[in-house]
Amino acid sequence: MGFDRIDRISEEVRRELDQILREDVRDPRLSGMFSIVRAEVTRDLRFCKVRVSVLEKDKREQVLAALKSGAGFIRRELGKRVQLRYVPELIFELDTNIEYAAHINELLNSAAKRNEQDEEKHD
Repeated sequence: MGFDRIDRISEEVRRELDQILREDVRDPRLSGMFSIVRAEVTRDLRFCKVRVSVLEKDKREQVLAALKSGAGFIRRELGKRVQLRYVPELIFELDTNIEYAAHINELLNSAAKRNEQDEEKHD
């Protein structure tokens, strides 16, 4: 029962953070393609781990730095929008799952090509 509540709060926080970052934060370092993949609020609502995906590799550190430097403003805006007793402290982290999935897909494709070449050799 408690986990359902935390999951709902986490999803609401993720939606609001995405909107705040798109509409209210005016940092040029956030101009690239990024998205809030996940927000994980702790059970005591004190912390929120925010997973951010950035498509451009060379801008990842810039985006992360912009988020960390604007964390106070972002947290204040979040407090205005989400009705919680405590506004969680935001911990921003890069999410590399998309890159990892692309790498796995690349490996699978190359293995399939090698398998096809081996079959052609044996025919």
